[in-house]
This record gives sequence, structure tokens and C-alpha cells, in this order.
Amino acid sequence: MPKSILKPELELPDARSGTRLADYTTLRVGGSARRLVAVDNESDLVQCVRDLDARGEPVLILGGGSNLLVADSGFDGTVVKIETEGVGVETSGCSGAILSVASGEHWDTLVLWTIEEEYSGLEAMSGIPGLIGATPMQNVGAYGAEVSESIETVRTYDRQTGQLRTFAAADCGFSYRSSRFKIELGRYLILSVVFQLRLGSLSAPIRYPELARVLDVDIGRRAPASEVREAVLNLRQAKGMVLDDQDHDTWSAGSFFTNPILDADHSALLPADAPRFPQPEGRVKTSAAWLIERAGFHKGYGDGAARLSTKHTLALTNRGSASAADLVRLALEIRSGVQARFGLTLVPEPALVGIEL
Repeated sequence: MPKSILKPELELPDARSGTRLADYTTLRVGGSARRLVAVDNESDLVQCVRDLDARGEPVLILGGGSNLLVADSGFDGTVVKIETEGVGVETSGCSGAILSVASGEHWDTLVLWTIEEEYSGLEAMSGIPGLIGATPMQNVGAYGAEVSESIETVRTYDRQTGQLRTFAAADCGFSYRSSRFKIELGRYLILSVVFQLRLGSLSAPIRYPELARVLDVDIGRRAPASEVREAVLNLRQAKGMVLDDQDHDTWSAGSFFTNPILDADHSALLPADAPRFPQPEGRVKTSAAWLIERAGFHKGYGDGAARLSTKHTLALTNRGSASAADLVRLALEIRSGVQARFGLTLVPEPALVGIEL
């Protein structure tokens, strides 16, 4: 059996203040972890987590930190930072491009590479921060696309049974911003993801009206994937959704609340002008941003170091000196306001560590 790779300390090129978790999240808040260890290969990653679980050690799996809000008290356990790498490629005229990607690879780096290689399907999700391993967990999506549409399989380590397990896409329980990996949070350690992409320089069909207008194409038409990426990055930058150290509007976890999906009876109670997007089984999705704005929370709302983005009301931001407690107070105020105005309870999208909301 491989020896334990646990270490009391970790030296990373970008580490400036030990294991302060604020240094590893895009919100830039959060206290210290008792220990942090980085793992750069799959076998050591599995062995590390297996060892920790056997000892009863609390474990926090850390990827890119772009969807994480950590309490000011930190994490009293071991943080396992995933730094695995590797992309395997097989292509054929029949199946297209089959990519097997390690969970520690960066998502947007992969998206750009697929466009350069003329593999299409991911371009509308350009600019999303984070690592590959988080994408199936959240079923990340943007501008009419969801990653589940391109996933073939997800390879995992089942921490409950101690076995490796590979899930076909149909068995992943994908839904809007969710999956079985999120519902059974903590059970599955995602090791790699296999994507199936179309060969060619044209994008997947454009589904999102705002993106279609920018590209000057009809809904359902394709466009050069490189142009789709450029348009998406421009749209995201305008909303403060592309990371920039100098822009506090990007010191966020992206959209803090998910868009509510309602049954027909509940959606009928919304104001007539509320956005409504048909969903399977007769359900309706509405806009969390619209609800927040109509409840009286405008862009830039707040009077402290935690405020809504000046560019997008779905992003809670750190203006430079915010604490996790500051962000929680703002989130609770917004959620209470929407509840009082519309009778709907907004659900936070980021993973919360040591925090109840």
C-alpha cells in the first residue's frame, strides 16, 4: 500500500500567509485551516483522502475556490488542494472528440484549448473560474449551455465504500446547478471527467437571447466558436464575472443565489412582468436577479465592505476588507427582503464551510 503523503506544512508558489483560506478563494475571506496539503496525482489523492477518512479527520476538498464561502473561524481539519493534471484525447469522425480531463485542470484553460483545437460545445461557458472537478458537481452553465450536455462519464472515489466508481452522464443526476455529487455532498471525490465534443470550428447552437443579439444570429443557429467565446467574455466582464485582481466587483463567488424553479401554481403568484422560463414537467424558472432588484436591492447595495456588485445584483462582493460574517449578513438581508416581497426563499449557490444560511 502506498505510504501516507500527509504533511504538516505546504509551500506553494502563491502562498503568502500560511494556510489562511482567504488566500485560496475568489471571495478572499475565510480563516485558517489546521493543515493544508496539495496533491498532484490521482493515486496519491485517493490515498490521502482514504487515510484522512480512516483517521476520522475532517476534510475539505479545495479546487479553484471560486464557489466557496469559508467562515472567519476557518476549518478545523485538513484541506486537500487538488492539483492533478492531464488531458487525454481521442478523435473520430463518428464520436467526435473524447477528452479525459483530470479534476485539477483549469476549466477556462480547457475551454480555450478546445476552441483552438476545433472541438465545439464548451465555448458558451468561457470565463467561468474554477477547476474541472467542480463542473459536474455544480452542473455549471452559462448563456444557454450546461456542462452536463457535454459530459460522457465522471470518475470518482466513493468515500463511503472506499471504491473507485465511474458514473455515466445519465446516472449523475444532473439538474439545474446540481447533481448527485452535490446532493450527496462529501461522498464522492471527483477524479476526472470525460467530455464528448463535436468536431468543427462552429459553436453549439446558440440558445441564449442576449448572446444571440450580440452575435447577430437567430436562436438555434451556430457561430464561429472563437467569436462566441469573445462575446461571452465581453458579456461576463461587463457583469464583473471575469476574475480581475484590480476589480472588486470580481471579488465574489459569481452568482450567490440560484434562479428559483417553481411549479405552475407558485409561478402564477409572481407579478405579471416577472421573467418566466419554461422548464421540464411544467415548471417555470424565474430570475433571482430580478427578484433581488424588485425587492429593493440595487447594484452596489450595502454600506460596508460587503456589497452587491456594481455590475450585477446576483454577486455579493468583498470590497477589500470584508469578513465572511459581513457577507453572511448581507446575504441574509437580501434573502429576507425577497422572502417578504415575493414569498420565495433564495437558495445560495456557493458551498458554505462553517456557515449556516
